[in-house]
Amino acid sequence: MSKIFYDEFSLFQENISEYELNVSTQPVVARVNTQLPDGRAVSAVKWGSAEPCLVFVHGSGQNAHTWDTVALALGLPAIAIDLPGHGHSSWRDDATYSPQGMAEDLAFVIREHAPHARAIIGMSLGGLTCLALANAYPDLVAHLVLVDITPGVTSKKAKAVLDFINGPQSFSSFDELFARTKEHNPTRSEASLRRGILHNARQHDDGTWQWRYDRRGQTETAGSAPGHEAPRSPMWEMITRWQKPLLMVRGGISPVVDDDDVAELVSRCPHAEVIVVDGAGHSVQGDRPVELANVLRRFAS
Repeated sequence: MSKIFYDEFSLFQENISEYELNVSTQPVVARVNTQLPDGRAVSAVKWGSAEPCLVFVHGSGQNAHTWDTVALALGLPAIAIDLPGHGHSSWRDDATYSPQGMAEDLAFVIREHAPHARAIIGMSLGGLTCLALANAYPDLVAHLVLVDITPGVTSKKAKAVLDFINGPQSFSSFDELFARTKEHNPTRSEASLRRGILHNARQHDDGTWQWRYDRRGQTETAGSAPGHEAPRSPMWEMITRWQKPLLMVRGGISPVVDDDDVAELVSRCPHAEVIVVDGAGHSVQGDRPVELANVLRRFAS
């Protein structure tokens, strides 16, 4: 058994090479932590030395590094947050990770690090958490960006994603973990998948590997997150009430958001803009990061 070296900031050269980015191989980046009133901490990756103009929030079973290539391509001051129970953030004692509860935690982070952000960008569960944040704290959200998510997502639509997230927690070797990850992400490069595993799993002293995210509770709760079975999620009312700019970025080959979801979104929020990224599945930032960065470049000024 050999120990695999991991430094979370040592892999950017791979992102840059894979996507042929003309950017510095040594970006200004640091991990920052925000202490919550109950003693927990929410961790994040901060890009640049200036106050972040963008806030990124990942999906269930992911972490802040899912946005690395997007952040590198943009070159803007930004912060990518590890949701509670994910990445380097504290786990909740009650193992409950609803969008509404996590929105309360995100508010502390944004007030401390990015109170004047031009856009809050959330994918999947992170998108619903950002929607809940926008509903509860509209002063913190100037422009809401939902990446391949609406309140209309069900377990049937998200089956492939849920099958992967709800699979084994521990693996006897890196090769075993890599094989499962590759099976569920056949369109992603092996280098990209390897980076994702190193960021999202940890190796124990006995050589086994385990995902970093908390699997004790159900992240997908009825009517409020990907996988709900309610006929009509109450979170649709948050879309109806939202009066500020809203952008929905849909993966062109993703089964998670369908045409009915888009129609519902636009009917409830007529000023919403919808952009489809061709060739992207549910994880638009993983499948087509440069194209997503180009969509988000509008927030540079």
